Amino acid sequence: MCSPQSVQEPKGEFITYEEAVRFHGHSCGGLSSGYRVAIAAMKALGVERPKDEELVAIAETDACGVDAIQMVTGCTAGKGNLIIHDYGKHAFTFYCRRSDKAVRVVTNLDDVLPRKEMDALRPKVFSGQATEEEMKQFQTLSDQASDAILHAPEEKIIKITFIDMEPPKKARIFKSIPCECCGEMVADAKTHELNGKRVCMPCYISATNS
Repeated sequence: MCSPQSVQEPKGEFITYEEAVRFHGHSCGGLSSGYRVAIAAMKALGVERPKDEELVAIAETDACGVDAIQMVTGCTAGKGNLIIHDYGKHAFTFYCRRSDKAVRVVTNLDDVLPRKEMDALRPKVFSGQATEEEMKQFQTLSDQASDAILHAPEEKIIKITFIDMEPPKKARIFKSIPCECCGEMVADAKTHELNGKRVCMPCYISATNS
């Protein structure tokens, strides 16, 4: 079982926010909220970090928080137990195969984020028009936002709802075959037929669009 504050690894170590930052590359509000979401979901479901597909995460965004979800929960794209539907919403569903239980976790950060100040600076910062002083101000606000999210009471920023859902399909491993056009190996289930040959998607698109 996971502890109230952290997710315990098999070796007895804990995945900290700093580890998530190292994986992601920087600290930000998106990463910190994803970190809180992941821990809250695992607490609610009473699960450990899975070695395989025991836990499945469905993200409704492809933003920074997804990296924290991967680090903390062990739900990753490579294992096939991270599914991304980019609806632009910071909402996540977690399904435990062992218990057949699922939770949907949504964040509400309005009371902890300096949105007005950050929204005023964001267009300049991301368009490259911000001055050095404005860049520093934005970074300070971003750091304050992350800190506020990490230390806010869970009930203030996170809503957890138990839901009923069909078990997500398990990841499938396909046989690799050579594309009969470019010769590169491709999963057989991902090939397309072109003039009686099995070809990869890029070759199929290139041939049909020419």
